Amino acid sequence: MSASQTSTADVPTLLVKIFGKDRPGITAGLFDTLAAFSVDVVDIEQVVTRGRMVLCVLVTEPSPELQGELRATVHSWAESMKMQAEIISGIGDNRPRGHGRSLVTVLGHPLTAEATAAVAARITKAGGNIDRIFRLAKYPVTAVEFAVSGVETEPLRTALVTDAAALGVDIAVVAAGLHRRAQRLVVMDVDSTLIQDEVIELFAAHAGCEDKVAEVTAAAMRGELDFEQSLHARVALLEGLDASVVEKVRAEVRLTPGARTLIRTLKRLGFQVGVVSGGFTQVTDDLKERLGLDFAQANTLEIVDGKLTGRVTGEIVDRAGKARLLRRFAAEAGVPLAQTVAIGDGANDLDMLNAAGLGVAFNAKPVVREAAHTAVNVPFLDTVLYLLGVTREEVEAADTHDDQS
Repeated sequence: MSASQTSTADVPTLLVKIFGKDRPGITAGLFDTLAAFSVDVVDIEQVVTRGRMVLCVLVTEPSPELQGELRATVHSWAESMKMQAEIISGIGDNRPRGHGRSLVTVLGHPLTAEATAAVAARITKAGGNIDRIFRLAKYPVTAVEFAVSGVETEPLRTALVTDAAALGVDIAVVAAGLHRRAQRLVVMDVDSTLIQDEVIELFAAHAGCEDKVAEVTAAAMRGELDFEQSLHARVALLEGLDASVVEKVRAEVRLTPGARTLIRTLKRLGFQVGVVSGGFTQVTDDLKERLGLDFAQANTLEIVDGKLTGRVTGEIVDRAGKARLLRRFAAEAGVPLAQTVAIGDGANDLDMLNAAGLGVAFNAKPVVREAAHTAVNVPFLDTVLYLLGVTREEVEAADTHDDQS
C-alpha cells in the first residue's frame, strides 16, 4: 500500500470550500490549481441549487512551507472566477457513519418547511444522523431523499411512517445498500391501483345491475361476506351477458395517471413487472399485452356459447392468493422476495404488501395505510419510482429514449 493509500484518520487535512454562481470549468479549474501543490484528494462534494454552486474538497495538507502559498493561490483563483473561497485546517477524514444505514424518501404535494423540520426532528429523536439530503423530483410532487445512519431501518421506519399522514407527507424507509438498484420485481393490484376503475362495476353497468353489485360489495366491506363469497355473488349477477361486452369493458378501462410512465421506466431499468387482481383475466391479459407486463394473474369469467355463465373458473385470486402469486412470480423471475415491491389499495392486498420487501399502499383506506411499509396519497402512480430512488431526470430520460426509438 502506498503512502497515498494509507488511512487519513490522523493526517492533517484542508477543507477547501468554493461557492458562487455556477458555470462550466469551476471544478476543473480548482483541481488544476490544487495539482501544483501535490495534495491527495480525500473527499469531494458538489451541490448546485438555483444556479449557485457549493464545491467542497477535502485534501491532504501540503508541506508547511507551501500552505500559505496554497491558500493565497486558491483565493486568487477563486477571485478571478468571481467565486468565494474558504479553507479550513483539520485532522483526518469525515467522521465514520454510524451503524444502520437507511434511505428515507419524503414526498410532499407541496413539501412544507414545517413537515421537513418534523421529519428531521423525528430522525434525530430516533437516534439517527442525516448524512446527506438529495432531491429526487420536483414534479408532480416534491421528493427528497435523506441518507441516515446511526439507527436500524425498522425502528426508524416505525418512528417516521406512523406520523406521515399527520405531517401531510408520504414517507418510505428502506435499508441502504447495493440491493436498492438490483434487479427487482414490482407487482401491482389492478382495480383502483393500475387502473382507475373497478372492473366488476364496468361489467355490471352493461348488465344493468350496478346497484346489486354495490350492495354485495358493501356487505363484503362490513365483513358479512369473505372475498370469495362476494366474488361468486357478484359474478352470478352477470349471468347471460353477451361475451361481446368484454371488448367494450376493455375499451372503458382508464389507466391511473402515471401508470405508463411507471411501467416504462421500470422496464428500462431492468425491473420485471406484474399484476395480480381479484378482477378478471379478460381484462388483465389485455393489460399485460398493451403494457408489456411480465406477469399477470386474475380470476377468469366462464363463457359458454358466447354468454357469461355467472361463474368463474380456475384458481381464485383472493387476499391469500395475491401473496402466493407474488412469491410465485418472484421465484419465476429469480428475484429474492426481499427485493420485491408490491402496490395495492385494498384490504385484500395486505398479505401481498406485507410479504414484499417494500409494500406500498396507493391511495388506500386507513387500515391499509397503517399496515403497509409506506403509503402514497397522491393520484400519480409514477411517484412510486421515487420510493425506489429513481430521479425525475431518469424518468424523463427514459421517456426521451422511447420517443426517439
